Amino acid sequence: MILIILPEFDYDPTEVALPWLVWTEAGHKVTFATERGQPSYADPITLTGEGLPLLAASLKTRAEAEQAYARMIASAEFLGPITWAKARAKYFDALHFPGGHAPGMRGYCESEEVFRLAREAFAANQPVSAICHGVLPLARAGVLKGRRTTALTHIQEEIAVRLTNRALSGHYRTYPVSVETEVRQRIGKAGTFERGGLFPRYAGRKNPEAGFVVQDGNYLSARWPGDAWTLALRLNEVLAQS
Repeated sequence: MILIILPEFDYDPTEVALPWLVWTEAGHKVTFATERGQPSYADPITLTGEGLPLLAASLKTRAEAEQAYARMIASAEFLGPITWAKARAKYFDALHFPGGHAPGMRGYCESEEVFRLAREAFAANQPVSAICHGVLPLARAGVLKGRRTTALTHIQEEIAVRLTNRALSGHYRTYPVSVETEVRQRIGKAGTFERGGLFPRYAGRKNPEAGFVVQDGNYLSARWPGDAWTLALRLNEVLAQS
């Protein structure tokens, strides 16, 4: 059973829906956790593309992920999440920490309950996957000190911000400091931050291994929505070996 920890709103739909699809197709049961135990919905701008300037059209969710998201939000598991406070890592085989740029991510990235779940999972050496801003709560929880990881890179974040800032001021700038900058600081000199290639590829059903994933023991991390499918497959592999 896999636990997906969600913010109250504004997460990236691809980074949740594609892993959900991969895991459910592999036979895993998925449980969702939100702050108040209510269904949590993705950033509507990223999902629909409404309001994105022409040059930022690539930030819109792709059709494969959009279809997976529609299926996911209709599922009984999605509609009946547990609360962060009631969730305990020990009851699950793995935990997933997705990301997203939009302002609603802040409560999740700053939550002591989310930090607790991260600490519980790492203390027990449980499989954990994190992507994009989802790496931030792990870094802030102190569990990535000295580890190998990736996350949304500074370059990727700056591109999104600069392409959208005039039309959507601040929407894609979650914090003044970039994710990569903060994660690098928190993993310390003994840690390693890996950026991957300069021209990231987008993974999906037709090219499932195209994404970039960093593995450090049972901890898996990825950078952006294009890595989500590959990240989910790698977590399947880790679970098969557990």
